[in-house]
Amino acid sequence: MSSHSVDTVPGTTTRPAGSAERLARIAALRRAGTPIVMVTAYDVAGARACQAAGIDIILVGDSGANVVLGYASTRDVSLDEMLMLTRAARRGTSSVLLIGDLPFGTYESSDDLAVATALRFVEEAGCDAVKLEGAGEMLSRVRAVVAAGIPVMGHVGLLPQGARDASELRARGRSADEARQIIEDALALERAGCFSIVVEAVPAAVSELLAARLTVPAIGIGAGAAVHGQVLVYHDLLGITEGAGAKFVKRYAEIAAESAAGIRRFADEVRSGAYPQPEHTYRIAPEELEELRRQIPTRG
Repeated sequence: MSSHSVDTVPGTTTRPAGSAERLARIAALRRAGTPIVMVTAYDVAGARACQAAGIDIILVGDSGANVVLGYASTRDVSLDEMLMLTRAARRGTSSVLLIGDLPFGTYESSDDLAVATALRFVEEAGCDAVKLEGAGEMLSRVRAVVAAGIPVMGHVGLLPQGARDASELRARGRSADEARQIIEDALALERAGCFSIVVEAVPAAVSELLAARLTVPAIGIGAGAAVHGQVLVYHDLLGITEGAGAKFVKRYAEIAAESAAGIRRFADEVRSGAYPQPEHTYRIAPEELEELRRQIPTRG
């Protein structure tokens, strides 16, 4: 168990203090028609920046596998690694709704496994809620986790955990049949108890039909403007990751270029002797320095 203060909630577990209020705020934004802003971040610095910027939700996504840990696939990240990233993000915010992404292989096989994994995110990492991918058999997992007192965010459209290689990371819902299934999956997740649903890489016209039929917030990533909120990865929107990224990524800063330039200036100053200067160093009283020199033997 963590040392986080907790609220007792219906079910079998507890959540961090203030969770109910943070969840209620998201529902209130949906009712008011106010767009919800979610950022996927993975550490204390990212969470602090999101809190300072007034972000509504932080998702500690399994995309941390690629972005932070250097794995080729989100399927490679372990539960312990995800818990480590999530604990770090929790240390960075006390006011933003924090959601932990259940990693591949930690919930799919049974309701009991899903609940056990979700409990670890709440009790060890201080999450307010968890996210899992898909519908179908996953509806039972959602119901079980919700029954245990843990709010669940669903995920439809492109499901990265189901992609075996990069060629499968493509938009979904471009045929009428596939689009209908995505909408039906979202509605089924809402009925199963999800408080919100991520809609990823789905045509805007399909997302509009989907969002109009949900009473819970639909948070889009590459899903157009008609959904109830938007999410981007911290490293993508700030230009920390290399390359153009997915079609839906818009860069709001170029941190990677600025970082490289700053480090290059540091290296140049070290090599030229311009750094450090006296203002960057600590002083010792002259009498203490004289005493030190007396105590240590003369070299040679």
